[in-house]
Amino acid sequence: MRTLPRLLPIALALVLIAPRAFSQAAPAPAPAPQPPTSASKVLLANWNDNGRKLIAMAEDFPEDKYDFKPNPAQRSFAEQLLHAAGGNYFFINPAKGLKPPAGDPKRADYATKAAVVAYVKKSFAEGTDLIAGKGDAGFNDLYADPFSPGKQTRFSDGAWEFVEHSGEHYGQLVVYYRVAGMVPPESRPKK
Repeated sequence: MRTLPRLLPIALALVLIAPRAFSQAAPAPAPAPQPPTSASKVLLANWNDNGRKLIAMAEDFPEDKYDFKPNPAQRSFAEQLLHAAGGNYFFINPAKGLKPPAGDPKRADYATKAAVVAYVKKSFAEGTDLIAGKGDAGFNDLYADPFSPGKQTRFSDGAWEFVEHSGEHYGQLVVYYRVAGMVPPESRPKK
């Protein structure tokens, strides 16, 4: 009988602790998988990200270096920005049923840093509006291919082509920064 009073506190502790131990050991159920982001939202996010990067560079690079070229055969920093932003209109204009541009915007027509920045912002904003307006429903719409007369291009394919195009020029402009002894905005430590 003397053993029972000594074992009673241990038994009581086990009764109180055991449910907790088992409840903590059981894994929580996994949350239900979320549906994927819509195709047009993924495209729009990529378009806007490239635009954000190029706009940041356009605003950041010193105006007195806008005509900098890593070597004489290449476009200047400003010409690269104008080419990338102007390229967007080879997608935007035909997708709207308009003629594509005749070529790159001329540096003389965008003589200041402010003019170049405004043009880059405008081209990406117009693309953003167009892509957002089409949404998933317009992803397969067709328009006249500006590079292949007589052929058509799917809206989403044309947009992705110019996402890639602006990404390629972003990469080139990173090199311009480095050759000029500068650090691109995306490579700087975050504050």
